[in-house]
Amino acid sequence: MKLKGLSTVFFLTLQVGLVFGDMSYSFPEEMERGSVIGNIATDLGLDVSKLSARKARIDAEGNNKRYCDINLANGDIIVADRIDREALCGKRASCVLRQELVLENPLELHRISLNIIDINDNAPQFKKDIISIEIQESAGKGNRFRLDEAHDADTGQNTIQSYLIQDNAHFTIHVNTKGGGGKYCELVLEKELDREERKEMSILLTATDGGSPHKSGTVLIHVTVLDANDNAPVFSQAVYRASIPENSPLDTVVITVQATDADEGLNGEVKYEFDHISEENNVFSLDETTGEVTVTGSIDYEELSTYEIQITAKDGLGLASSCTLLIDIQDVNDNAPITFIKSLTNPIPENVAAGTEVGIINVQDTDSENNRQVRCFIQQDVPFKLVSSINNYYSLVTTSALDRELVSEYNITITATDEGQPPLSSSKSVKLSVADVNDNPPVFDEESYSAHVPENNKAGHSLCSVTARDPDWRQNGTVLYSLLPGGEMNSIPVTAYLSVNGETGVIQAQTSFDYEQMRSFRVLVMARDNGSPPLSSNVTVTVFITDVNDNSPQILYPAQEGSSLMTELVPKTAQGGSLVSKVIAVDADSGQNAWLSYHIIKSTDPELFAIGLHSGELKTQRDISESDSMRQDVVVAVRDNGNPVLSATCTMILLVSDNLADVPELKDMAYDENNSKLTTYLILALVSISTFFLTFIIVLLGIRFCRRRKPRMLFDGAVAIPSAYLPPNYADVDGSGTLRSTYNYDAYLTTGSRTSDFKFARSYNDNTLLADQTLVKRPIDFDDAFGDAEGTPEKTGGSTMEYRGHSMLVLTWGFALFVRFTAGDLSYSIPEEMKRGSIIGNIAKDLGVDVGTLSLRKARVDGGEDYQRHVDLDIKTGNIVVRDRIDREELCGDKALCTMTFELVLESPLELHRISLVIQDVNDNSPTFPKDTIKLEIRESAVKGARYRVVEAHDADIGQNAVQLYNLQTNDNFALSVRSDSDGFKNVELVLDKELDREIQHDLNLVLVAVDGGTPQRSGTAIIHVTVLDANDNAPVFSQAVYKASLPENAHLDTVLLKVSASDADEGVNGEVTYEFSRISEKAKGIFSLNDKTGEINVKGPVDFESLSKYEMRIEAKDGYGLSSHCKVMIDITDMNDNAPVIYLKSMSNPIPESVPPGTEVGIVNVQDRDSENNGQVRCVIQQNVPFKLVPSVKNYYSLVTTEHLDRELLSDYNITITATDDGSPPLSASKSIQLSVADVNDNPPVFEKESYSVYVRENIYAGSKLCSVAAKDPDWRQNGTVIYSLSAGVVDGSPVSSFVTVNGDTGAIQTLRSFDYEQFKSFSFQVTGRDNGSPPLSNNVTVNVFVTDVNDNLPQILYPAAERNSFMTELVPKSTHAGSLISKVIAVDGDSGQNAWLSYHIIKSTDPGLFTIGLHSGEIRTQRDISESDNMKQNIIVTVKDNGEPTLSATCTLHLLISDNLAEVPELSDMPYDEADSKVTSYLIIALVSVSTLFLTFIIVALGVRFCHRRKPKLLFEGAVAIPGGYLPPSYADVDGTGTLRSGYNYDTYLTTGSRTSDFKFVSNDNTLPAEQTLRKASTDFEEAFGVSDVFSEVKRKRFVSGGCLMENLLLCFEDHIFKDKSDVLRWK
Repeated sequence: MKLKGLSTVFFLTLQVGLVFGDMSYSFPEEMERGSVIGNIATDLGLDVSKLSARKARIDAEGNNKRYCDINLANGDIIVADRIDREALCGKRASCVLRQELVLENPLELHRISLNIIDINDNAPQFKKDIISIEIQESAGKGNRFRLDEAHDADTGQNTIQSYLIQDNAHFTIHVNTKGGGGKYCELVLEKELDREERKEMSILLTATDGGSPHKSGTVLIHVTVLDANDNAPVFSQAVYRASIPENSPLDTVVITVQATDADEGLNGEVKYEFDHISEENNVFSLDETTGEVTVTGSIDYEELSTYEIQITAKDGLGLASSCTLLIDIQDVNDNAPITFIKSLTNPIPENVAAGTEVGIINVQDTDSENNRQVRCFIQQDVPFKLVSSINNYYSLVTTSALDRELVSEYNITITATDEGQPPLSSSKSVKLSVADVNDNPPVFDEESYSAHVPENNKAGHSLCSVTARDPDWRQNGTVLYSLLPGGEMNSIPVTAYLSVNGETGVIQAQTSFDYEQMRSFRVLVMARDNGSPPLSSNVTVTVFITDVNDNSPQILYPAQEGSSLMTELVPKTAQGGSLVSKVIAVDADSGQNAWLSYHIIKSTDPELFAIGLHSGELKTQRDISESDSMRQDVVVAVRDNGNPVLSATCTMILLVSDNLADVPELKDMAYDENNSKLTTYLILALVSISTFFLTFIIVLLGIRFCRRRKPRMLFDGAVAIPSAYLPPNYADVDGSGTLRSTYNYDAYLTTGSRTSDFKFARSYNDNTLLADQTLVKRPIDFDDAFGDAEGTPEKTGGSTMEYRGHSMLVLTWGFALFVRFTAGDLSYSIPEEMKRGSIIGNIAKDLGVDVGTLSLRKARVDGGEDYQRHVDLDIKTGNIVVRDRIDREELCGDKALCTMTFELVLESPLELHRISLVIQDVNDNSPTFPKDTIKLEIRESAVKGARYRVVEAHDADIGQNAVQLYNLQTNDNFALSVRSDSDGFKNVELVLDKELDREIQHDLNLVLVAVDGGTPQRSGTAIIHVTVLDANDNAPVFSQAVYKASLPENAHLDTVLLKVSASDADEGVNGEVTYEFSRISEKAKGIFSLNDKTGEINVKGPVDFESLSKYEMRIEAKDGYGLSSHCKVMIDITDMNDNAPVIYLKSMSNPIPESVPPGTEVGIVNVQDRDSENNGQVRCVIQQNVPFKLVPSVKNYYSLVTTEHLDRELLSDYNITITATDDGSPPLSASKSIQLSVADVNDNPPVFEKESYSVYVRENIYAGSKLCSVAAKDPDWRQNGTVIYSLSAGVVDGSPVSSFVTVNGDTGAIQTLRSFDYEQFKSFSFQVTGRDNGSPPLSNNVTVNVFVTDVNDNLPQILYPAAERNSFMTELVPKSTHAGSLISKVIAVDGDSGQNAWLSYHIIKSTDPGLFTIGLHSGEIRTQRDISESDNMKQNIIVTVKDNGEPTLSATCTLHLLISDNLAEVPELSDMPYDEADSKVTSYLIIALVSVSTLFLTFIIVALGVRFCHRRKPKLLFEGAVAIPGGYLPPSYADVDGTGTLRSGYNYDTYLTTGSRTSDFKFVSNDNTLPAEQTLRKASTDFEEAFGVSDVFSEVKRKRFVSGGCLMENLLLCFEDHIFKDKSDVLRWK
């Protein structure tokens, strides 16, 4: 920076102050950024190398800007930003900046004062570039005119020192010094001015400061010479005309009027104003300066089309003239048509004829000419149209028939469009409802209904619900239900059985039904609506009665009559399976309720007899022995398959005897004489039947041997072909009720059969659906039951009624339109202001309309919204009466002819009559002046004859009732002149007859009276106030040279600070004083305002003590002609506590290690308050209960230190709120939240969730199986809290624990490495270590106990009898052994434990199954009964020993028992192997070989015989014996011994095989039956035991037999041991 050759190096003076701070530097303003102010490190004795480590920095006091910075490398204080002394300190003599040097660790604070030295960098400046002064040419020599002073922002010698003026002939300059040292100047008139010689002049004024080098500023003084006022303004035209369109935008310029004044200055300044403007003309404004007439309101052609306005032009001293302005308004298309609904029929009956009128529409448009021509139409496609009538009236008529059920409402949009440019349109929505007519009968939801009800139902039981719907509305659509009479059931009307709810359609039973009496019936239900006439329809309801198990079985045989007993004779030679008798029973129910089963519930010997489950055949289970009782009582129960089950019982007495004579008990029985004959007849019948049956068998065998047919053909005819499809839910089977499937019975008689094998084969139900897929019966499925199979179902709906509405009369309206070219059909003339209710005329009489029809024809007056409120029609008399006040001035204004037009509307037929109402004016308004006082200002120098225009009076009336003359109060100075122009307008002027003298009279008051020509006359008055003006010869004078005030900061806006006052001895314009700031700073200009009229100084901006505490300004007072004076204003600002403390976070350690000791400094906080004195004193505290506190340091600095140990695991984050409060009144406070995080230290070892873990694992588990998971938690963070798992060293059963288990280091999952054996060890323990990843790492251990649970993996071991190679375990059983005697005992053990070692013993095969039994858990073999002579001497028993594990394991052993009292009696012992010479062994081998050869040869011969007889392959042998094809059996049912409810059919096949001696009644399994656990089906092992092939079938895999679809095990059941008696034959079929 250069200052007139001075060196750029500044010498800085260092001042050490002991009061305000540690250091002080002085330097000039405007130094460049980076300039060195001083070396703070050297001055304070600081180590430069530690400045960076101690975070040395410069902070500004308060919220001030930081202007300097510190260079940490060398300790220099340097300039950081531009320093402008004028911007910082203004006019203050001393400018000091406060800065602070902050050092941390430890905290130090040093204050630095920077004294800014002023340089001359600002030139003097004037407030304006031109100072304008107006001086009258009559001003005298020596008059002074004060000038605006210049301003220099510098201080001291650098401020303004002198003023110089340019040389001129009229003025000199005079410089004055103020009390504060400031200088101002005055312009002094040295030579008088002459306006005719020179109107204006310009003079240059220069202000110079005292700096080095000097700086200056200039301003141009412009002097205007004023003259005297001797000319009035003159308009360029007497009448101005203009035309504008309506709706012109606001501020549109209509016209500019212009008046000129020969004078100049204030005397020649012309101002314009309206003389008188009414409310209706108050839509225009007049610029008082330019004369522009602009639009300020809404201009509507429809309200007023022409405006007439008077305009006055005045100069500065009151001389005036006037002109007339005529404005014509042009119409534009700005009003959209409006649609009115004059009449509407709603709702409309749906049966109205097309062309019916339903409404009258009127469309109005307030525009004129083409803009009001309107077209009206309907946009939508609806059955309505508009028919044009008269004068924008339209009839709304229907175009087609209506149907409410299709459309019940119509939203019609009527659009009206005018013919303006652009065309405008509007729409009106009309909502029409269609009234319902009963034209629809009820319709049922279904063509017919079916109801299923169980018999024995309760009265009132709901069968079903019928529903009919009627689309008509309300009562026409309300449906009522009833039963139609006519049908009968069992000679009783059907209506006696049922009832129907009339409202809901719910059909209920009136009585209980019995399936056995009737199974179905029909009834007709009628649905009828409530219309007039009512409509109805019918529907058929078929009721099906389902069977309920309410009948017990009835036993037909044996009959239980009186005391007679049914006795059967059983031969002693009867073998097992022999038919003894048969129980015959029936059930009155049907379906599965009639399926009967037979059960023996009590018998003398339970093991002797058995009864067929479904046949009722009573057969012997075994051969009858001598020990059996002669009399056997058997109680049989017959049960049905219903729910609940019902049953009946009977008792049968069986006599075991070959001869009735051997039965002594017969003498005790009740005897009937007819019994002997009956027995004889029965014996004869039995012999006859047996003979016939034997003959039939012999003939049949002969035929079969003779025909030699192929076996395949033998059975072709016996195969049941699947019958036709029957619906799955209903089948007619002998009338026995409802069954879900059919039964086909096929009988097969094979060659050589001697017995009847009655078997169940698979059912023919290929088409049987699943239980959940059955079809619901349709009504047509029941046609056959009612004899309608040949035809289609009869539709019983009610007769369809086509309702046609009555034709309606279509009214044709004739419209008569009488058009007059005057005002309309009728015209009435009335005066304004008639009373309400006054009669205008009788329109009914005038138009010839019958008064009695006015009400029926809806007569009304219509003419738009404005006219309806003025007149009305009395429909009783036909008079047109006044409805509301009629004011001609309000309706028509100044128009000469005032006419109101409206219309009389009549309907049925439509008539329209126009009526014109002429309003006559009455004298009801007095003349009024625009103002009560008319003010005129006239200079005392005005000459005689001068004219001054006066505003005229206005009268709202017209013609003779308007203003006719004016009168002026008698006076000495003025006369009145009234002149009429060509338009009849009167101009009023005040003429000066005698000169005015202001010293004699300052003002005058004259009364002016305006009178109209009405009768009686009315008048209005105004006061003319004349003010006499004088010459301007006095300047304003302030009451004080210096004004002082004190203002609190933050004062409200518009607060009055003080009021300056200056007075001027002159009057009028010469004495009107205005005030303005002559010198004020920019900052003060934005805060204070000065009222130029009153001198009040107001607050207009924010007042802030902290920004500036003192203001100084100068105020100038001027009169109307430029004379002025000045004063000084000084304002002191008082401080208020308006600044809350501000908290700054200077330094912060975050996060904080949790291991820091108490008292550790973690941060530095600085609190500042911009207020002063007590308002700036601050206290700082921490509110929460946290382990931190604030320790005061130096000058509002605080250290944030810890107060106790931190623990991150307890609390990892702290939200600290620091509150700072000052000492002001009221005190202010501020808060700052600091979030501190606690850094983790590894101070917590892992902790396991459990003290120990116990795991239960099954033996033989696979290697890699998961045992369990251990989990340890470490509350530390991240790697300090990451836990790694490992196995601790240990030994289990002599091996390292790591060879048994392993642990996943990340998850803690423990897995096996090998299989465990419960028998080897039952449990073991090991330890798992959990270690974190901290430094140093911490760890913890937990014990895991593993318990091995037993698995059933060991077979039972039979200790006795021992199964040695050549030894036979043989027990001798005495023949005299009684039932329950212990014969032997099987002893076994199991290597497993627990329930796996619980053993059970079972006999799986024995020579005589009924002879021996074994204890389930003891293994003791005992006799079940006494040993008889018929028992086989050699008894073989195969015993299996099973454990209780899962799966079950078993072992078997064989016991050989000999029933004998002496071993010598046992010949078979010779066949047993024994240890003798080898010669005996050879003999035994020869005997065995011969026996086997003989047996094989016999088998070959039998097989060849069978093959020659049947001529077919074994596969074909059984084709005919298997039912084809088998359908799917539903999964819910299984064919198991004929028990339960079966969904599929049964095929009964009877096989008579050669050599059969017994009747085997067996069930062949169905392929699609349920699993074994859901049925009573026998397992395959049950059949293996019966045929002695358990060893074979334990090795052979079960396979299906391809040809018949049976399993191998079922083939064995089918063919028994008649064909396969050797194990080798069985194996051949694998």
